[in-house]
Amino acid sequence: MATYYNEPSRTFSEYLLIPNLTTKDCNTANVSLKTPLVKFKKGDSPAYSLNIPFSSAVMQSVSDDRMAVALARCGGISFIFGSQPIEEQAKMVRKVKSYKAGFVVSRSNLTPDHTLQDVLALKEKNGHSTFAITHDGTPNGKLLGIVTSRDYRISRDSPDKKISSFMTPFDSLIYGKSGITLSEANDLIWDHKLNCLPIVTGDQCLDYLVFRKDYDAHKEYPYELLDTNKSYIVGAGINSKDYMERVPALVEAGVDVLVIDSSDGYSEWQRETIEYVKANFDVKIGAGNVVDKEGFLYLVEAGADFVKVGIGGGSICITREQKGIGRGQASAVIEVAEAREKYFEETGIYVPICSDGGIVHDYHITLALAMGADFVMMGRYFARFDESPTRKLKVGNNFVKEFWGEGSNRARNWERYDTGGKSGLLFEEGVDSYVPYAGGLQENLDKTLGKIKSTMCNCGSKTIEEMQRNARITLVSATSLVEGGAHDVILKESGLSGE
Repeated sequence: MATYYNEPSRTFSEYLLIPNLTTKDCNTANVSLKTPLVKFKKGDSPAYSLNIPFSSAVMQSVSDDRMAVALARCGGISFIFGSQPIEEQAKMVRKVKSYKAGFVVSRSNLTPDHTLQDVLALKEKNGHSTFAITHDGTPNGKLLGIVTSRDYRISRDSPDKKISSFMTPFDSLIYGKSGITLSEANDLIWDHKLNCLPIVTGDQCLDYLVFRKDYDAHKEYPYELLDTNKSYIVGAGINSKDYMERVPALVEAGVDVLVIDSSDGYSEWQRETIEYVKANFDVKIGAGNVVDKEGFLYLVEAGADFVKVGIGGGSICITREQKGIGRGQASAVIEVAEAREKYFEETGIYVPICSDGGIVHDYHITLALAMGADFVMMGRYFARFDESPTRKLKVGNNFVKEFWGEGSNRARNWERYDTGGKSGLLFEEGVDSYVPYAGGLQENLDKTLGKIKSTMCNCGSKTIEEMQRNARITLVSATSLVEGGAHDVILKESGLSGE
């Protein structure tokens, strides 16, 4: 006989937080949103933590290299979509890792024998205006000079003019020596009013470039998510079909964390994928998605470094309609979090969980964290911003951005479904849609984070861990849902009150 769950499958909208005592030191300035990304032993620190509990979804319409850089700057992580050729995904990972905060490996290099036309072509290709001129045109060749946009005039200089005739030669450069600290390099930049400082070895070979703009950017983004080399941390999605070819390429490109992208992760295919990665590479890997303790424990015992929770709760996901599987996101997070705590008590190993889907309002994020999620993964939320890879269109009187699911025919991502054999997408589990355009990521993210911190203060918590330990959560009735919004008033047209 089938097993029945008599408790209804509940969503975040069916719950509210009850305030705890707010102490004087519990204000938003003192709230930390740092949270573990991967598993760790009791008493140890995780290999990777997030500075804000946000990750962007493994979707074509959400997470490319541009989104990964933007979100890492703000303290979160993107998992670059895997439903693309392996070489293209690896290229995106390399682009993110090259956005090093501080010491940058030069990506635009030429020789003195190249011409102004070569400079302009490389500028068009890479978008850089500073070029390291080395003896062999490589990033670590002997540095002979630097070219910037101040060294030539397109209107007067001939395209075939050789770089050797207009570059700033090495003898005229201010440079730092290998081993210099970032602080010392920035001091040289400021003391000599430079925009770029080359760092060279004892035999004059180029090591890195340090840019003034990176110093400014670091001050603007105090929560940047960086690795030990001051590069942005980036994740990538993989599937359980071509992982033996995809994972080596991603690791070679420098990926920090992998995640298996699937609508249902409770499968032997995911176990095999995890075991392959663990046996062959020193890279962290998350798995999912699951909605109960059995699925969670299966993936943890397979070696998963974190587990994604949620089936069918995404705004573009129609898995529940098509297949009749899934669970209300709140119910799923609550059960998996309980299993995680029990596993931690028994083994001393803490496995973070990611709540993926079911977020409609900003307060749902806070609820997910209070219920036990360590971070959330969102697609629709990030798809609205300038930094997402989709087109901005005008539909009627409003601007929108395109947003489609990985289970849609448009994505053509049949590899994410753990059904064994290699076959095409027989039916859709996602839709093709629009979301309202919302502007830039940072300004919107700041508002959302402000709400989360404020709510945590209402609950007397200065960390996510405190929130999970002390939160009081109540179910709400259908009538109290109505009471929670504006009611019994005549709303003005504008969202702002008149003077």
